[in-house]
Amino acid sequence: MNRNYINIWLGYILLMITSSLKAQQVGINTNILYWATTTPNIGIETALSKKVTIDIQGAYNPWRFGSREENKKIKHWVIQPEVRLWNCEKFNGSFWGIHSFYGKYNMGGIELPLGILPGMKNHRYEGYFAGGGISYGYQWYLGKRWNLQATIGVGYAYAGYKKYECRLRGDYIGKENRYYVGPTKLGLSLIYLL
Repeated sequence: MNRNYINIWLGYILLMITSSLKAQQVGINTNILYWATTTPNIGIETALSKKVTIDIQGAYNPWRFGSREENKKIKHWVIQPEVRLWNCEKFNGSFWGIHSFYGKYNMGGIELPLGILPGMKNHRYEGYFAGGGISYGYQWYLGKRWNLQATIGVGYAYAGYKKYECRLRGDYIGKENRYYVGPTKLGLSLIYLL
C-alpha cells in the first residue's frame, strides 16, 4: 500500500477519534464474514451528531494458498468509508448509509462465485477497484460496551486490471476493465463501544 494513502487514512482516523472524544461515541468493529474469507479487517465509527456517524473499514489479505508455484492467491487491500443516518439514535437500531470504496488486488488460480472475474482459475489479475453505493443496517445491543451489526449494500464498482497467465511469472496477456452493479457490501460485525 502506498505510504501516502496510509498516512492520510491514519490522520483521518486520528482526527475522527480526537474530535469525538467529548461525546464518548466511538466504536471499534470487525466484520466476521470478512474474516471467514481469510481477510483480517478493522473499522472505526464515530458520531458526528445525534443521528449521524461515519464508519471507516479497512481490510488486508496477504495470503497465498498452496505452493508458490501454484500461484493461488486472493491478495488485496481495501478502504471503505460510509456515512450513516440512524433512524432513532446512533449505535442502536436501523440506519441507512452511503459508502464508497477503493482497493488494489493481485488474484489468481481460484474460481470466484457469481462470475466475478471469469477465468480466474487459469489467469492472474492485478489491478485496482473503486465504487460506491447505498446500504441498510441494523445494530443490536449485546451489553454495556458490545453490539452486533448486520449490513447489506448495493452499488456500482469499476475494476481496471492487467491479465496474466496464472503460473508463477506467467506471460502478460493484456489490460482490461470491468463494470459491476450489484451487492457491494455485506457484513456481520462485532462492535466494541469506547
